[in-house]
Amino acid sequence: MDDASASTGSPGSPGSPGGPGGPVRFGLVGTGYWAGAVHAPGVAGHPDTELAGVWGRDPAKAAALAGRHGARAHEDLDELFASVDAVLFSVPPDVQAAAAARAAAAGCHLLLEKPVALDLAAARGVQQAVQEAGVASVVFFTERFVPAREAWLQERVGAGCLGGTATWLASLRSPGNPFATSAWRHEHGALWDVGPHALSVLLPVLGPVTHVAGARGAGDLVHLVLGHESGATSTAALSLTMPPGATRSGLAFYDDHGWYERPDPDGAGGAGDDADVVSHHRRAVSELVACIRAGRTDHRCDVSFGTEVVAVLERARSVLDG
Repeated sequence: MDDASASTGSPGSPGSPGGPGGPVRFGLVGTGYWAGAVHAPGVAGHPDTELAGVWGRDPAKAAALAGRHGARAHEDLDELFASVDAVLFSVPPDVQAAAAARAAAAGCHLLLEKPVALDLAAARGVQQAVQEAGVASVVFFTERFVPAREAWLQERVGAGCLGGTATWLASLRSPGNPFATSAWRHEHGALWDVGPHALSVLLPVLGPVTHVAGARGAGDLVHLVLGHESGATSTAALSLTMPPGATRSGLAFYDDHGWYERPDPDGAGGAGDDADVVSHHRRAVSELVACIRAGRTDHRCDVSFGTEVVAVLERARSVLDG
């Protein structure tokens, strides 16, 4: 047991690192671009948290990333879980799902990336582990932590919207795209990478999905038509393989009075530059910390919501592959 695991009290309880008297100690799983550019600075620069440990498949990369933030590099994943209050993940979704279930079983709160997993069974495994351990969870759906956009979205919730449309047309070929060599994105495509962004904003406004239809286009382009429990319908256009000059994104809902377009204030981009995304990440961290300190396990973007998103994605994959 290292020094970090020697404190008394359960995570989030008074007298423990996650209690009112000290920072919440986070462990980071992953050492790639997103881990170094967003997750590590998001936690290390937060006033109520500390980046205490880092684990990665490459010990040298873990040591380098940990060293930049005064953290400890761990070669054993369970040792990392035993030494922290909460864990954040920056690894492919299938790797995340298995590790997150272990972390929850070890009593760690979770800050997860989207999608929670690449299949519903794995996502439900994480959900069950979280529920059994009674820990808090937040899934970092970036759009849901951009203040102006989230405020606008909440205005639409319960407003009787009749339908909506979401567009996430990106390109891994854009110059300087840091995800250009991401193996899981190339394998599973836009449905699983940007699809969660679209669903994270369509579901809160229009309700659970009851019907899914869709078609594939060029590259990994997919078009989805969703029927919602409320009687509303929505569409989503998703791609990671657009020509670099043809990328675009947008979100809009309509009701009896007309259309409502998502606001695009400066710096509020869902992709945004790194500085913007770090600020959105810190908001997610703040909300997880608030849940931990209040002893709450519910959150608008918790693992149960993340699992609902995976359920729709799996249905869409089945339709598209059928």
